[in-house]
Amino acid sequence: MENTVKADVNLAKEMGLTEEEFNQIKKLMGRDPNFTELGVFSAMWSEHCSYKNSRKQFRHFPTKGKQVLVGAGEENSGIVDIGDGLGVAFKIESHNHPSAVEPFEASATGIGGCLRDIFTTGARPVAGLGALRFGSLDNEKVKFLFKEVIRGLAHYANIAEINAVGGETYFDESYEGNPLVMPLA
Repeated sequence: MENTVKADVNLAKEMGLTEEEFNQIKKLMGRDPNFTELGVFSAMWSEHCSYKNSRKQFRHFPTKGKQVLVGAGEENSGIVDIGDGLGVAFKIESHNHPSAVEPFEASATGIGGCLRDIFTTGARPVAGLGALRFGSLDNEKVKFLFKEVIRGLAHYANIAEINAVGGETYFDESYEGNPLVMPLA
């Protein structure tokens, strides 16, 4: 397939890149990327991997302060001092589009990533939460996505022996084709 598909700005846009990003890739490489290279850039520069759209919102989170031991974005998870020599580690992931494609696997790896990033700080996860958004439950595809996302989150949390202690779910037609799946540990 790589030899038959031209990696151009139109393909870049289909892969979720902007024209400016495509031009930046060409400048970085000193040539046009091939199909595989463009796919790698698309994945690595995606919202999921690089937070290219939400990064500007991160500045609203505290990263310094008396209670902030590890600020958001400094390590795998943020850590806040709660007194008496104790800290609490928090981590959130977004697995939105992947959950529209492979709902069980994507939601499971979403909560798994949260737990992994807390473990890597030396902390022990004790609870999981989730913020979920789906289209109308009158739609059979949405029913399937909802069931499989919940099953994936529960499966991974159960294997890791982490209690799901709460969360929220909201249904609106604006999420019909692409659910919002945000596990938190």
